[in-house]
Amino acid sequence: MLRNILIILVLNIFTSCKTSSCVVVNPNDMGFQSVQIDTLFQDKVSIRAILIDANKIWYAADNSRFGFYDLEKNKKDESHIGNDSLMFEFRSIAQTSAAIFILNVSNPALLYKIAKDGSATQLVYQENHKKVFYDSMQFWNDKEGIAIGDPITNCLSIIITRDGGASWNKISCDKLPKIIEGEGAFAASNTNIVTKGNKTWIVTGGKKARVFYSSDKGKTWEVHDTPIVQGKTMTGIFTADFYDSKKGFIAGGNYEVLNQNFSNKALTTNGGKTWKLQAENHGFGYTSCVQYVPESDGRELVSVGASGLYYSSDSGISWKQLTTDSNLFTIRFLDKHTAIAAGKNKMVRLNFKK
Repeated sequence: MLRNILIILVLNIFTSCKTSSCVVVNPNDMGFQSVQIDTLFQDKVSIRAILIDANKIWYAADNSRFGFYDLEKNKKDESHIGNDSLMFEFRSIAQTSAAIFILNVSNPALLYKIAKDGSATQLVYQENHKKVFYDSMQFWNDKEGIAIGDPITNCLSIIITRDGGASWNKISCDKLPKIIEGEGAFAASNTNIVTKGNKTWIVTGGKKARVFYSSDKGKTWEVHDTPIVQGKTMTGIFTADFYDSKKGFIAGGNYEVLNQNFSNKALTTNGGKTWKLQAENHGFGYTSCVQYVPESDGRELVSVGASGLYYSSDSGISWKQLTTDSNLFTIRFLDKHTAIAAGKNKMVRLNFKK
């Protein structure tokens, strides 16, 4: 009798798989079932860029603000750059072992290096142009980092440091792929750039939704098309994450049609060369941030955006909503069951439960 039951269960699993991308899930491990939300702080603030530095969660925000929340002391430490006549919006943040870097999104583009010990804050890059709009920043290692922005002429704006962030140089368009007119990037959650070792992926949106890939820390580039919705100013890829050098996920959608949940999620298993749409007409609509769950073998993902917080345990094939909160813009994991998220007027800790 037991043998017959097992056979029936196996047959039901495989006959219910209608596509070649079906993932067989262990019925005893269905992933996260709920989430507990603990508010770390509330304020009148917009936070789209966070990073984890041991027990500190650094953030970059609007109104010229940046700071960190100390998880051990349960205390926020906030600072202010600029003056009341010129307010900055910091939507990019990155780090080395010794410093934090924050970048103003628009004209003038101002990139600050902030010593983690609080000893100094230094302006290390400035760019003035009416079209300046920087979207995201990451470091490959303690010496080399990259920031990207919308095009001023016929290529993405890309600046790179090779000396630990002391100086930054803009890459000439002669050395970069050409963009399509109307193609750019979105400063939604500091996830337009993903780095793994020497590899780098940059995602775009607007008239085209593509993935720019470099295997050598920004020295050479190639471009790959995606099936994500595109063609209008506010369509395209808003966020990306890679679990390893092969498996990655992109998401976004149509910012003007927030509930559109098709052509807004795609998976790659070959390092971004090709992409396959996932969960068509299912799951979340527009999203600003997607992240892989650590130690999940690339099967588990979370997304935050206009539809709330969603979770997938099968590489993005299916999704379930864990909270309807639409005010979270960006999320990063502390470990395989705990994450920090921030957005409109708050930073929270998320404890995922199975």
